[in-house]
Amino acid sequence: MSIRTQLLKGILDGCILGIIEEQPVYGYELSKKLLKAGLPKISKGTIYPVLLRLQKSGFIRSETMTAASGHNRKYYYLTDNGKNEFESIAKEWRVVAVSFSNLLLKRKSSVIHNDTN
Repeated sequence: MSIRTQLLKGILDGCILGIIEEQPVYGYELSKKLLKAGLPKISKGTIYPVLLRLQKSGFIRSETMTAASGHNRKYYYLTDNGKNEFESIAKEWRVVAVSFSNLLLKRKSSVIHNDTN
């Protein structure tokens, strides 16, 4: 499994909760928003099990509504527990991102320093 795939699996819950926090979405709309956010294309076979797990954990709830086209769509909404979980994930991610950025900056300055000697 590539590092990119591992990272994606690690952040997908947070990305999904963050998108649903902005506004309720249905599955296909969610996949488009993830793509627009810069994530690679994620299959339905990946998204729907994550949605089901988030729902079973009480972080999201769903409601089936009839669209203008007459098709039923299941919309996902963030619960209060989901808002708390998203904030927790975001806080943890900021710590990891800052730490990794610091390592990259240290490495970059070391490379620049070595190149000038």
